[in-house]
Amino acid sequence: MKIIVADDSATMRACIKDQFPPEYRLLECADGREAVALYAAERPDWVLMDIEMPTLDGIRAAREIKALWPEARIVFVTAFDERELRAAAMELGFGYVLKESLQDLAQLIQRPPQREEL
Repeated sequence: MKIIVADDSATMRACIKDQFPPEYRLLECADGREAVALYAAERPDWVLMDIEMPTLDGIRAAREIKALWPEARIVFVTAFDERELRAAAMELGFGYVLKESLQDLAQLIQRPPQREEL
C-alpha cells in the first residue's frame, strides 16, 4: 500500500505515519503543491491531506488531484472541525478525520482490491 502524507508539520507527519504498519510505503510532503506533484509521480492508493498548508491549501490541492485523477482517494486530516470544511470534503467525495482522532485513519484506509490474474 502506498500512501502520501501531506502536512506542513514534520511532527504531525510522523504521528500519522505511526498509525500504519511498516510494510506500507508512506511518502511525505509539506504542502499542497508538492502533494499534487507527488501524486502525479507516484499514483498512491491514498492521500492523507492536511487542509491548512503553505503554497497550496489541502482543499485546492485535492480539487486539482481529483480533476486530473478522478479515481484518487483522499482523506483530509485536520485540526479544524468546521461544517464548511466537512461539506467541501463531502462534495469532493473524500473522508475527513480530526487530528485528535488519528486512530480512525486505519479504519478508513484499506488495501485496494487486487486485480485477478487472467
